[in-house]
Amino acid sequence: MNLNCRVTRVLRGCVAAWLLFPTLSWCASTPLPSLESGYRAMYNLDFSSAHGIFQQWQADHPQDPLGPVSDAAAYLFSEFERLHILEVELFTDNHKFEKREKPVPDPAARSAFEADLNKGDQLAVHVLSQSPQNSNALFARILENGLRGDYLALIEKRNLAGLSYMKTGRALAQQLLSFNPSYYDAYLAVGIENYLLGINPAPVRWLLRMTGAQTDKTEGISKLHLTAEKGRLLAPFARLLLAVAALRDNDRGTAKNILVSLSQEFPQNSLYRKELSRLQP
Repeated sequence: MNLNCRVTRVLRGCVAAWLLFPTLSWCASTPLPSLESGYRAMYNLDFSSAHGIFQQWQADHPQDPLGPVSDAAAYLFSEFERLHILEVELFTDNHKFEKREKPVPDPAARSAFEADLNKGDQLAVHVLSQSPQNSNALFARILENGLRGDYLALIEKRNLAGLSYMKTGRALAQQLLSFNPSYYDAYLAVGIENYLLGINPAPVRWLLRMTGAQTDKTEGISKLHLTAEKGRLLAPFARLLLAVAALRDNDRGTAKNILVSLSQEFPQNSLYRKELSRLQP
């Protein structure tokens, strides 16, 4: 297999794992209890409650782009649940990911998803034109990139297109963190790219860096731990990604501990229990 083909296959696997963990966040200086409860409902697969919370947030905060973008996340996650896409095993086995069947999306969910993202993008652009360092607006752009990439790679199977959104999200996260380093959930975008691309062989990492990607595995793990320990909305996703990383390193004990904690925190989410059962002797 030539190097270019190998890079393409590696990117597909990397994009898959990245897209399992779309970027969500919280601004440390602006408490968002309603948004937080919405995301927790989403983690528990209670999408009806999540939509209700996010739509109420939009009614109360009509200029905040995180409202519609968060609602878009609930539409996407409900599609992932319906289509059985979020399987950890899928993201630790590149062969299974490549051979998966193309899902059949729900047109109504797709339309609502796009409408929310477009609304959030318009609001974010407007806010940033007046306040370039508005953390929530900038993070809405980061989240939007993650969600669009998720849909492209995991539903439409356009993996390389999804990779471009990953890099854009990481660059925006670095911009946000440069003036607001306490926006801990934003570190996830930096951590994911560095870890997922950093586990590749040296020649592949070199080619990836030529495209502007970041490939420092150690830096990636460090940033994931930072989000897992100090993040608010994204901490569960960071923990799940660390469990995936542990499984890829054959550290089943660490992965099991993380999945036990997640299953206890989100008892309605069958994904954690299902993946945990795979680790039982």
